[in-house]
Amino acid sequence: MDLILMKLAEYITRQEPVCLCVVVAANGGVPRHAGSKMLVFPDGSSLGTVGGGGVEAAAIKAALDALQTQKPALMQYSLNAGDESTLGICGGEMQIYVEPFLAQPKLLIVGAGHVGKAVARLGKFLNFRILVSDDRAGLCTTAEFPDADQLLPIPMEEIPQIIEIDRHTYIVDVSRGSDLDIQGLPALLAAKPAYIGVIGSRRRWETTRRGLLEKGISEEELARIKSPVGLHIHAETPEEIAVSILAEIIALRNNPSTRQTT
Repeated sequence: MDLILMKLAEYITRQEPVCLCVVVAANGGVPRHAGSKMLVFPDGSSLGTVGGGGVEAAAIKAALDALQTQKPALMQYSLNAGDESTLGICGGEMQIYVEPFLAQPKLLIVGAGHVGKAVARLGKFLNFRILVSDDRAGLCTTAEFPDADQLLPIPMEEIPQIIEIDRHTYIVDVSRGSDLDIQGLPALLAAKPAYIGVIGSRRRWETTRRGLLEKGISEEELARIKSPVGLHIHAETPEEIAVSILAEIIALRNNPSTRQTT
């Protein structure tokens, strides 16, 4: 098997993000033919080549952009000396297809109650990696959460010490009260996930908010928390609430520029 494809398969298996660049068309005096491949990693390093020089630098930038936007792209590059936007003087043109392969998004559910179970079931159906945490070990079990990929029977504040929380992590806090949230949310905020939603009434959130401010959490950080969690669809049952929560997460995931408000 092609070395590039073997390395790509390794990254996909390990759930690590990487971008594949493939020359799909090449005309004239270009440095690489159609089918040439290159992998670009999130730190900007690469494996393989699509031609070197200006073309390769532009392809790496396009690949890093694709990892951010989470969308593939078809790039057209000119190497004709007379073109204003030329990237070389060899002559000819190249088309490079850029496709990001992203880590499976993680759905971290804090709270092993009825809503947590419904969110886990729906999240699994939607192809999230399901992580469930509750400090009550008797509730955080495979029997209670058969769809979970990982169980974390620990206090909320200890979660970032056990798992990596990143921009592909979506946190749903359905814990049993403000006291737990005030104690645990600062550590989750510091890990900078893609999303944090907290269940509960506006009164509960105001109690939590005051407690977090007293612990030194800034207004800017608090603005990253969505509470009440989920879209306002008049949901009542755990399953309906789960739909509202996952719909909100999907909207954010498909449009990362979407701003959440408290």
